Amino acid sequence: MTFLASDAPTALRHVGDRAVLLNQVLLGTAVLLAVLLSLAMGAVVGVDALMLGLTLIFIATGAAILVPWQRSPVGLVLLLPLIDIGAVMLLTLSSPASGFPLLWLFPAMWVGSTLGMLGVVGATVVVTTLYWASIVLVDAPPLLSAFVVFPIVVAGLATIAAVASWRSGAQRVVLEKQSRELRRAVDRARGQEELVTEALDAVDFGLIRLTANGDQVVANEAMARLHSAIGDTDVLQPFASDGLTPLADDELPLARARRGEEIDRTLVWFGAPGDLARRSLQFSSRRLTGKNVMHDGLIVVAQDTTAEELALRAREDLIASVSHELRTPLTSITGYVELVLDDETLSASSRRSLEVVERNAARLLAIVSDLVAASAMSRMGVSLSIRPERTDLTALAAASIESSLLPAAERGMSVELLADGPVWARVDAHRIRQVIDNLVSNAVKYGRDRGRVEVEVRAEADRVALAVRDDGPGIPAGEVPRLFERFFRSALVRQSVTHGSGLGLSISRDIVVAHNGSLTVSTVFGEGAEFMMSLPSPAAREET
Repeated sequence: MTFLASDAPTALRHVGDRAVLLNQVLLGTAVLLAVLLSLAMGAVVGVDALMLGLTLIFIATGAAILVPWQRSPVGLVLLLPLIDIGAVMLLTLSSPASGFPLLWLFPAMWVGSTLGMLGVVGATVVVTTLYWASIVLVDAPPLLSAFVVFPIVVAGLATIAAVASWRSGAQRVVLEKQSRELRRAVDRARGQEELVTEALDAVDFGLIRLTANGDQVVANEAMARLHSAIGDTDVLQPFASDGLTPLADDELPLARARRGEEIDRTLVWFGAPGDLARRSLQFSSRRLTGKNVMHDGLIVVAQDTTAEELALRAREDLIASVSHELRTPLTSITGYVELVLDDETLSASSRRSLEVVERNAARLLAIVSDLVAASAMSRMGVSLSIRPERTDLTALAAASIESSLLPAAERGMSVELLADGPVWARVDAHRIRQVIDNLVSNAVKYGRDRGRVEVEVRAEADRVALAVRDDGPGIPAGEVPRLFERFFRSALVRQSVTHGSGLGLSISRDIVVAHNGSLTVSTVFGEGAEFMMSLPSPAAREET
């Protein structure tokens, strides 16, 4: 650590009114106390020198109080410690035995703290010279302290003051730099906050930030609009996603989120059925994790889905209505065609024509049945009813295969059952037979001519599984995620002459899920596909 003379102007520029006043008031107070003690002890020998020294001290103190040193020339600040040094010289001459030379330490430290090493050297030389001169003038006996110790003390204390002043200045520079960085960081944070706020207010979905204690700290304008739209829950009573089941206040998504629960696409209706002001909101929440991997609150997103839900409901109501209106005449057509076909007097050409009518009527009736089932299992329609009973899946698969043998034979395909014996499950036999029929029918319809279809039934540790495999063209990888969507039909199917509604797999999956099972597909394009139905075994159900 070094101090150069070039540091002096910089140091002087930092001398403020408060520093000047503090140094001068301290010296003035010390001088006043020392003079009073000297007078009380009768040690004063030169009253004129005493009065002149006190006068100079008072003048310097008054100047320290009145003059604005920050706006004064740099060299003007040095006048005060120089005046003080001269005043202490006069006080020393007025009372050599009073210890007034110790007062030189104040201006020496002042000059050292102001000018750095240059001030230390200058103050030590001036004070030491005056001290030696005072000894000579008062004819005092020469002492070691006068020539060695006193200059060392003056230089040491001035150096300490210079080091302290330098460190204070360095800390001030660092603090000013940190302050500038902090201001820039605050400005950046404020800008980012304004940008995030503008972005959140621009979106059309509501967003709320909850703390770990469930307190709301952020909400965008869209959430405020949604809240004003639904109003008080006493006015618009909340209902579950079916639109019919009332929800208590503690069952609402926001109440659940405040308890720390994560929710995903939870639909809530506000308003009773038939209410024109009825609205549906979809809620989702995600947990926030802090740096210490602890729960740091949640983000709750709410979206107004009223238009979409009403459109879906209108579509499903239309499907249900049209399906119902079509099913009755189709059933009559099918029944009368069967009666006519029973007439043995029909000509061959008439029989062939009626068989075409029967096949197309049966296909149309199957499509209508799928539409009715899809409407029944929609979340805005009637719930899917399941009547489970102990059922042999192997027997169900055998019956399904038997009903598919004729269309399989027409294409030269073989359908084989792979099972070691009865495999029992507690299921709704009618519904699961519907799933197996759909899977086997699809394998026969979309497999290759003279191909092979395998239906495997097996029991596993806590599950029972039924797999339907074919060696047909398979399914493109890009279409697999949409395979179980309603009304979805593969591009290969749309380009073929095979007809379908695109509802079979969707209905089958809903039936399996209603049994707490799963329906999955694995396929390699060009090599066939395998559909796997997995259901809980009777033993697993009894344990749960």
